[in-house]
Amino acid sequence: MSRSLLDLLPTPLQAEHLLALAPQHRSSDLLQLLDRWVERGWLRALDRAFVSFLETLAPGSDPLLLLAAALASHQLGHGHVCLDLQQTLAEPDFALSLPPEGDALTGPLLLPSQLLAGLDLDAWRQRIAASPLVAAADAPGQHTRPLVLSGERLYLRRYWSYERRIDSTLRQRLTQADAIPPDLAARLDALFEGGSLAGQVDWQKLACALATRAGFSIITGGPGTGKTTTVVRLLALLQAPAVEAGRPLRIRLAAPTGKAAARLTESIGQQVERLQVSSAVRGHIPTEVSTVHRLLGSRPGSRHFRHNAANPLPLDVLVVDEASMIDLEMMANLLDAMPPKARLVLLGDKDQLASVEAGAVLGDLCRDAEQGRYSPATQAWLEHIGGQSLSESGLEPGDEQRHPLAQQVVMLRFSRRFGEGSGIGQLARLVNRQQSHAARNLLAMPPPDVHSLALKQEHDRAFDRLLLDGLDRGAEGPQGYRSYLRTLGSQRPALDTPFDDPAWERWAAKVLHSFEDFQLLCAVRRGAWGVEGLNERVARVLHNARLIDSQQPWYEGRPVLVTRNDYGLGLMNGDIGIALCLPDEQGRPLLRVAFPRNDGKGGVRFVLPSRLNEVETVFAMTVHKSQGSEFGHTALVLPDALNPVLTKELIYTGITRAKHCFSLVEPRQGIFEEAVERKVRRISGLMLEQV
Repeated sequence: MSRSLLDLLPTPLQAEHLLALAPQHRSSDLLQLLDRWVERGWLRALDRAFVSFLETLAPGSDPLLLLAAALASHQLGHGHVCLDLQQTLAEPDFALSLPPEGDALTGPLLLPSQLLAGLDLDAWRQRIAASPLVAAADAPGQHTRPLVLSGERLYLRRYWSYERRIDSTLRQRLTQADAIPPDLAARLDALFEGGSLAGQVDWQKLACALATRAGFSIITGGPGTGKTTTVVRLLALLQAPAVEAGRPLRIRLAAPTGKAAARLTESIGQQVERLQVSSAVRGHIPTEVSTVHRLLGSRPGSRHFRHNAANPLPLDVLVVDEASMIDLEMMANLLDAMPPKARLVLLGDKDQLASVEAGAVLGDLCRDAEQGRYSPATQAWLEHIGGQSLSESGLEPGDEQRHPLAQQVVMLRFSRRFGEGSGIGQLARLVNRQQSHAARNLLAMPPPDVHSLALKQEHDRAFDRLLLDGLDRGAEGPQGYRSYLRTLGSQRPALDTPFDDPAWERWAAKVLHSFEDFQLLCAVRRGAWGVEGLNERVARVLHNARLIDSQQPWYEGRPVLVTRNDYGLGLMNGDIGIALCLPDEQGRPLLRVAFPRNDGKGGVRFVLPSRLNEVETVFAMTVHKSQGSEFGHTALVLPDALNPVLTKELIYTGITRAKHCFSLVEPRQGIFEEAVERKVRRISGLMLEQV
């Protein structure tokens, strides 16, 4: 009697021969297995629906092809652009994050490692390539096929297209030589006079120099390395000759989120005021930063934008900050909308978490940033323009044919915020280098700005005290959530102050600023140690301390995070507001939510709670949501079990959100070390092939 895949229990003998038998099984058997994976939460319903779609296009397709398609779709949900066939066969459970960590396997459910056991890479590639659903990467006339096979990488057509568009556009821009002012060296010297430390390479100066050479460049570096300072001077460097010629450049600034845009707006404004350039040049350097979505002109309910290749952006220079948060699709759309002769500059920390969506574009583009990989010609030009030797800089040699992108990437290497004496900086560097034991030793004997709390039980009161009062080192020490609520109560204007008195806005601004004294960060959303559980816990602790009344959905002191752009209200994804009680026109108390204005002009706006639909309480937020933000005291809470999101990038990003103090909270020992030893591996083929 014939047996199906589901009849085969995963014994070693059967697993060894399972895929050799697969062609004899109907594709419906594989679909039943995928249904089991969906029920278990291993696959998304979207992944299963995609396979059904393929089966309708080509009924009776090879189960090995359908399995590969399901896994390629699954990988998109984990941030990968494609499925790496070789890596999947070499270590399937790890490469696919299946089963999800923490899922205790029960019952005869086939694992990917068992399903793929004994499969030969060439045989799998041949079976995939033979399908009418799959196009070869270099084959013309197959652009309607939903899957693309490129070497050992299998793509969904749309993501293959995004990657190729980015790759092609960047290679073209790298060859786009711009006219370099003959007095570039003198202009650089004037802008960077006295800016570098003796004996150190002025990477900021070199970043500006490189960015004048081509239509694309990247400036990467960790917190405090001066990315914003560098780009403001770059804009002055580019704008000055244009203003002198009577043709000022049209410059625009953008960031992925409203929060990041607001921060850059504030920072850019301060930097421009300090520029040692003429008022005419300073007046043509913008200080207002837009979100990327708003810049491109997003269309509600659509993946398309108003600005595209047929209707490019009206600009000459575009600077995009926090570029690590930009996913593959958004980068493709952004490059499509760039005028051919315009200049694009990306800023970001290559070591931070990548975007939530598929792709790690900045990380892919900065894969040689640490080593430099400058060609002899590029290095000689930099030494000539910058007036400094790079022979002792530790850079590794490269060439323009093998490393074309590296010629336009500069990594800023000296942090002015986290110097050698900064415990936060030391811990961040150790985590970034994946030196888990050294990081643990530092936590065991922490410097003053680093704190470690190992919880003895779930309801450890030491953690509640941290939430409430921080590290209890006095008024100037690292704070907890009592800090902003104390500001709320002690600095409230008199009750008879008219509702339109500016005193209310000044008070709200102080409360919002004080809320940034402390922030709880999480790796996950669910569970006792995730955003949901910790938001409830903080609310309970503050309620028991009689600081808030959390019995109502809306209460004074409730902090909320905007989770979706609302252009009608002028609120952006990532904006944080706090519910405050103010008088109405008749002097009666009325709850409103105060948000800092994100238009670069400062001040506060008030919104009625009834108008806020896409918000959530934000005593705790995920590390992903915290990107683009800084807090005086940051406490990172790890979960009590391993999770696929726990990587050194997540830990590093959490640590570097702290300005003055960082606390690590561990419900279970060992999770920290395992997370630090794991690195995000997002699969893509971006800028891999040689020119």
